[in-house]
Amino acid sequence: MLLIPCPWCGPRPEGEFVCAGEVLPPRPADPNAVSDAEWVDYVVMRRNVRGVHDERWWHVRGCGSWLTLRRDTVTHRIEPAEDA
Repeated sequence: MLLIPCPWCGPRPEGEFVCAGEVLPPRPADPNAVSDAEWVDYVVMRRNVRGVHDERWWHVRGCGSWLTLRRDTVTHRIEPAEDA
């Protein structure tokens, strides 16, 4: 089990959180201006990196805040959270 460092509640067990996946690039300002292929890439495709990447987590069974964490997918090492 991961211990996730919530900036408001302190280190908490992973079971209190819901992972929303990797941090995505900004949504296109005008979705009608992008091609279907570009829209599919934005909505569906994820990098699924092996190593360090940023993830969004919701502290659903705690303070209710959204966090951005930097986690290594190989070692599961987590760097301090930032508020979202």
